[in-house]
This record gives sequence, C-alpha cells and structure tokens, in this order.
Amino acid sequence: MGSSEPIDYAARHDSFERWFQSPLGRCLLASQRGVLDRELARMTGARQLQVGLSHRLPLASGTDFVQKIITSPGWHPHMPDGVAVCDADELPFPGDSMDLVILHHTADFSPDPHQVLRESARVLRGEGRIALVGFNPLSLWGLRRMVSRHRQGPWGGRFLLRSRMEDWLRLLGFALESSTTHFCTTPVQRRDGYGASATNASLGRANIIPVGAYYCILARKRVYAPIRRNMSWRKTKVMSLPGAVGASRGCASSTSSKFETNDHSRER
Repeated sequence: MGSSEPIDYAARHDSFERWFQSPLGRCLLASQRGVLDRELARMTGARQLQVGLSHRLPLASGTDFVQKIITSPGWHPHMPDGVAVCDADELPFPGDSMDLVILHHTADFSPDPHQVLRESARVLRGEGRIALVGFNPLSLWGLRRMVSRHRQGPWGGRFLLRSRMEDWLRLLGFALESSTTHFCTTPVQRRDGYGASATNASLGRANIIPVGAYYCILARKRVYAPIRRNMSWRKTKVMSLPGAVGASRGCASSTSSKFETNDHSRER
C-alpha cells in the first residue's frame, strides 16, 4: 500500500530548482530555452506569463512582449519586479488578460494539474497561445523515475503522458499547433560535462522518435462565434392574418363585421 502522508510540494519545488544547477540540469534547461526561443520567436503581444517553479529559471526572454510576468510558488528575499507569488492553480490575474502562457513543468509538480490548465485557459485571451513543457514518462527519464527510490530533483514530478495533456487542452477549447519531444540524453550526471551533446541540446532539435526526456506542446485558444439569439418580434410590427392562431381580437372583430356587412348587402 502507498504512503498516506501528504506530498510536500514546496520541498520538491526547491529540490528541483537546485537540481538545475547540476551539469545535467543546466544542459536540460539550455535545451528547453532553445526550443521555446525557436517556437515563440515570432510571437508578439501585450503580456507574457510564465507559470513555473521558480523565478530564477526564466524562459523565452527574447520574445517581443510589452510586459513579462513570472509566477513563483513561494516568496524569496530580493525578488525582482514582475514576479507574482501565487499557486499555479489559482492565478491572481483577470480573465482574457494574457497573450502567451508558458507552463514550465507546472503540471508535473502540482497537486491538481488539470486545474493548472484550466487557470491558464482562463487568463489567456482568445487566439492566445499556451506553451506546455513536461517530462515524458515514455523515455529513459520516465524509466529512471520508476526505479528511483527517492523523489529529489526531477524524480519528484508526476511525469504525465503527453497524450493526456493534449486531450485536456482539446477539452478546454485549444487547437494543437505542435507537439514534440526533445533531449534524448541518458539521465545520468557526468563530471566531465556533456560536450557536443550539450550543444545539440541547446539548439532545441525535435526527436524523430518521441522518446525525448521532455515534451513541448504549443496550442492556441480557439474563439467560437457567439450563437445569435432568435429575433424578438414586436407585436406592433406583426401583421395578423384573419382566423390565424394568435390573431388579435381587433383584427378578428373588424374582419367578422366586414363579412357581416357584405352578407346584409347581399340579402338586400
């Protein structure tokens, strides 16, 4: 039977953030930055929102947005401007206020990943984009997580299926634009660095076989045309027909009196 103790997500967030300072973590982050820089290079707008685990891991810094906001699940001293401290499943922003939302392993480290997507869809304006980055369970990294006894670093994440995330996005009214996996590197730390593999990873090349360590899903929020209500007819502009259902009494009485007059004239 599994442990009934609640998961300390704050501790897992801190552990994952520290792991990014390792050689393998820096190589993974370079790959993710390369992928997002390529996918989001042409996007412009008013507001870009990154919902992640730390304000110290900025992504898509080269995009052309007027305002760039990063959320953090916890407060830290000397936090820069543009950082909002909040939970990923309860964003303190009005609806339809963001042009781009980036989810950096947010669903992997959340107690309610579906609510994370719903909140992102709520604050995203119509035709806005969402970029979702998550660990791929169908990879060597997913296998490493299954056999790992501890939950430090990335191994404390959920590793949700890419197909499930795509289905959730479709249910929320998104149209998928791209869905790829990246970073086919063994999940083992190397003291001598990664050399050429780190260079290729920083380019953000997609894997032909979908077994990369993480996936990146880009989707657009669709806007449906509003359903036009039935036209409300004004009674004063409706022409009543004699004997028709719903005809006014005035019309019926005037018609009947006219017929009576004609009948009397015929008798005479």
